[in-house]
Amino acid sequence: MAIAFEENPVLCGSNPTAGLVAVEPSGGSSVRLFIRKDGRLRVEDAAFSGFILLEDRALLEGFRRPFRLEELKGENPYNLMVVMEDWQDIQKAKNHLHKACGEPASSPRAPYLFLSDPVQQYLLLTGMTLFKGMLFSDLHRLSLDIETACAPGYDFSNPQRPEDRIISIALMDNKGYGEVLFGKDMDEKTMILSLGDRIAGVDPDVIEGHNIFNFDLDYILKRADMHGLRLSWGRDGSQPRIRQSRFTVAERIIDYPRVEIFGRHVVDTFFLLQYYDVSARELESYGLKAASRHFGLSEDDRVYIEGHDVDWYYENDPDTLKKYNLDDAREALALSELLGYSFFLQTKIFPFSFQNIFVRGNATKINSLFLREYLRQRTSVPKPGGGGEFEGGYTDMFLEGVIRNVAHCDVASLYPSIMLSFGLRPECDSLNVFLPLLKDLKEFRIEAKKKTAEVSDRHVRDYYQALQQTFKVLINSFYGYLGTEIHNFSDPQIASEVTKQGRDIVRSMVDWLRREGAVPVEIDTDGIYFVPPGGAGEEKEVNALVDRLSETLPPGIEVQADGIYPAMYSYKKKNYALLTDKGTLIIKGSALRSKGMEKYLREFLSEMLKRILQGDEKGLENLLNEYLHRLENHLIPISWLSKRETLRESPKTYQEKLKTRKRNPSALYELALASEREYKAGDQISFYVTGTKKNVTVYENCSLTSGYDPDNPDENVVYYKDKLLTLYKRFSLHSGAEPSSGQGRLNL
Repeated sequence: MAIAFEENPVLCGSNPTAGLVAVEPSGGSSVRLFIRKDGRLRVEDAAFSGFILLEDRALLEGFRRPFRLEELKGENPYNLMVVMEDWQDIQKAKNHLHKACGEPASSPRAPYLFLSDPVQQYLLLTGMTLFKGMLFSDLHRLSLDIETACAPGYDFSNPQRPEDRIISIALMDNKGYGEVLFGKDMDEKTMILSLGDRIAGVDPDVIEGHNIFNFDLDYILKRADMHGLRLSWGRDGSQPRIRQSRFTVAERIIDYPRVEIFGRHVVDTFFLLQYYDVSARELESYGLKAASRHFGLSEDDRVYIEGHDVDWYYENDPDTLKKYNLDDAREALALSELLGYSFFLQTKIFPFSFQNIFVRGNATKINSLFLREYLRQRTSVPKPGGGGEFEGGYTDMFLEGVIRNVAHCDVASLYPSIMLSFGLRPECDSLNVFLPLLKDLKEFRIEAKKKTAEVSDRHVRDYYQALQQTFKVLINSFYGYLGTEIHNFSDPQIASEVTKQGRDIVRSMVDWLRREGAVPVEIDTDGIYFVPPGGAGEEKEVNALVDRLSETLPPGIEVQADGIYPAMYSYKKKNYALLTDKGTLIIKGSALRSKGMEKYLREFLSEMLKRILQGDEKGLENLLNEYLHRLENHLIPISWLSKRETLRESPKTYQEKLKTRKRNPSALYELALASEREYKAGDQISFYVTGTKKNVTVYENCSLTSGYDPDNPDENVVYYKDKLLTLYKRFSLHSGAEPSSGQGRLNL
């Protein structure tokens, strides 16, 4: 039996319309709805309604466009709703209000609330969401990937260089269609026109690809412009709309040219990898091939071609190039299905388009749920209360080095459980939406996890796994939402109380374990690593201990046993390695698995930690000697020695800051400036260090990885050996062992 979360009006909106795959503004006073039923698409127009929330009706004095003013019940500041039937009138009202009060719509002090997305406004007022009643497989998705030629003497193809061009376009959808439009069969202009014909004929709901915004679509649009072509890709025959935008996930900011296609959504799997890696922190690269290998999506006969060899294959082995191009499209489609499932489910919940779901922050999404319900009940809305600093969760480390026989327990969803158990909710939530919604989400997740374990069909299991992951993200976002500054129902004081209760609970758990004879090792916000009483605990005894611990906690706060590990390497707070009973290694923390480290150091450190935890002195010595030998003989792939970094600002901005001494020189930007490619913020560059001394100025001694010549290796062997030995000594000393001179022997 399916989980009926879509029937929850607070979670998914009160309007039950099923099969809605897209909503688009269609003139100022109507919207066009695209509804899929039984595999067929129906298009219909509906009247548009939008709104602005106000504190004071006097702000509208002198405004001459037609509107309806509704009074909202309750005591919150935004107690008036201006309703209009034309989007242009709403924008004029926004401009009028800006002039009347002097505050722009983006200001949290503004005495009015304006949302700039007409689709979001329409969905909020109607209670509709996209994809209700649909499976992910019901969505028609088309993957697109291009290959391009590059003129001799250049490293990268440039769409604005006349002699460069598109030479192959691969298309594949999730319904069985696949095709390659190839440059040997038609000129570039015909290829681009044929692409438009295929998009119109296949009529996908979603167009997707890997790095499709910054490369494929950007390249196609620029070449089309060069040929003077009109691209009628929209479901109304309109051209794609393009504008510069910014994507933010955690600490990463990526500039990209956003492409909008009427009636369709554009999904970039590069964005999906960014989201995945925020929590997993395990991807070596955000490239399509590396990600596909990581997730096991690559087929056995998958073709690989290096970028600099594309032109050769085009001229000499076109069939292989076609297969390579189609493999790229296939893997992007598979990657989107794997990582995009939860975003598909989120689109059933939040009043945003599928394309916008990927670029809206979790707090913004949570805020939209409360806003939608308050509008439905015609209840006044609070103004953002402003942020404030408060103490976070409790983390600590009691032992360092190698510890044997370590158990782990944690509190399931600590902060959400505290909010529910102690009744902690935003003070301004007069309708009491916050806690009941959180409770429903928690129950939905428990049910989804249960069904994940019960079902045998892989596709059904994938659905429930994606569903429980979606609920997990939402549940954990409720606490983060409380501490924000710009959202209507945030409450930093309540957020502070939640973390205080969390710290008290975890400290009480540590004290109880100590009284029982256990030895705490590490605390990570909601979990504790400890050595069981007596130093050796069987699973049965540890589970019984944790059950007794759970009985000492407030109602609704549950502790779960989460495994026993033969050995743990405790380095510093939130940085540790665990050896499982199967001999595999689990590494937590950026100090032990930092993307700032070159791959050869990450791989070495991982193997080193495993040997330390296994007590394998000889194996550790052999490992070090092996890596030193491989470095000295140029046997380590240059990709393992390279660093891949992201431009946080444009090279032009870097130059300006350098001139005014507002920043230091950087290898990354110096290489970008010296390259023929037009780099911008968000682009990634891979480079390695050259020279013959261990102490070199990197920005003066570096080269692009793409230009490395294995027949004439110029990597700085002394520099890379020194980094390896420094890493070895740091972690071997921390483990309590003493390295000998020369080879760094460990006395374990």
